[in-house]
Amino acid sequence: MHLPEQYLKRMEFQLGPGRFQGYLLAMQERPRKSLRVNTLKISVESFLRGRDLRPNGIVPEGFLVPDDYPVGNNPYHAAGLFYMQEASAQYPASLLNVAPGETVLDLCAAPGGKSGQLAAAMQNRGVLIANEISTKRAAVLDSSLERLGVRNAVITNMRPDRLCPLLPKQFDAVLVDAPCSGEGMFRKDPQAVADWSEEHVLSCSERQSAILNSAAEAVKPGGRLVYSTCTFSEAENEDVVRGFLSGHADFRLADMKHLYPFDSTGEGQFAALLIRGDSPSAPSLFRSVPGSDRRTAAPFYEFLSENRLPLGWSSIRILPDGRVYILPETVPDPQIPMHVIRSGVFAGEIKNGRFLPSHCLYMSYAPSCFSAAVDLNEADRIRFLSGETVPCSASLKGFTAVCCDGYTIGFGKAVGGVMKNHLPKGLRIRKY
Repeated sequence: MHLPEQYLKRMEFQLGPGRFQGYLLAMQERPRKSLRVNTLKISVESFLRGRDLRPNGIVPEGFLVPDDYPVGNNPYHAAGLFYMQEASAQYPASLLNVAPGETVLDLCAAPGGKSGQLAAAMQNRGVLIANEISTKRAAVLDSSLERLGVRNAVITNMRPDRLCPLLPKQFDAVLVDAPCSGEGMFRKDPQAVADWSEEHVLSCSERQSAILNSAAEAVKPGGRLVYSTCTFSEAENEDVVRGFLSGHADFRLADMKHLYPFDSTGEGQFAALLIRGDSPSAPSLFRSVPGSDRRTAAPFYEFLSENRLPLGWSSIRILPDGRVYILPETVPDPQIPMHVIRSGVFAGEIKNGRFLPSHCLYMSYAPSCFSAAVDLNEADRIRFLSGETVPCSASLKGFTAVCCDGYTIGFGKAVGGVMKNHLPKGLRIRKY
């Protein structure tokens, strides 16, 4: 690996001779793959049963996996039981230490690993605003949270400086995993090396400061703000934090840490925990939204009567075009002009007086919540994940959760001994 000379000189100065040599040796090693067990769907103990995986030492649900660990055609991945996530990238969300029932903002959320980690810690309680400025990446975020079974998220597609002023002092916890120069990705991403320059580092630093300043507006008095990057430069890390603190006297630094490839199992991460002190509070802009009229939603309520979805405090909203959503406990006031991609669970749609469920609905709840479920053998499982119909019992009728070892991978409609496939085309795998 040929790293830029300017970069190496800076790292030697930053780390000191001994640690710098450790860094150089680590950069000659292969990057280590890691996953995070999705505890919204499965316990760590159950996931490890029959698997010999080494903990990554970052979070209790994080594990190192072999280079050839199957993902694309792995039914457990399709079921959302794990998320492939670089080990050190699992640190920032854990530092935020969120709890069930809190109001949380992930300001730069795509592709969704950290949002999924936050939702798991929240146990799908409270509300998580998962925001992404890029429309294309926001679609990836949406798909990730759907697969992971996140039910308490409102996914938005907005600039931080537009979103945060709309929700001043509303969040118990805010995560800013800022776009950066990616020095922590050099070992696994040659393009990050090719793109590196001191000018790029300084440009990132300016953008990061702007995002962090926007994020400060959204933190409640007494709330937590984590700023993180996957880079090593002081200009993008310590300098951004120092600049932020100099301009925000009501925040204090509670913790700050670097992870390097020579002292952790990951590629590299920086994270700082900032706490907002006393300041005037703001009235809550989050509401429990009343459900839609039951007569309008009659086909969906008929579906509910046949199934056992634990809706709790959630409310049902029917849009004019027939789309049905199961909203989180609270959501931002509908009058706030936010660009929302999805709020809660997209349950399906009502067409011609009939309710047609969605893949999102079946991925959001356990198979036991549905009136019909079928567990496929390995051969039929592969056929189903590739988009084919599969045989089923002739006694099975109607919409059915399709499972692998008791975990939902999608749904179909059983008709005459055949399971018609309702897996979205974009999620289907190649058999060979």
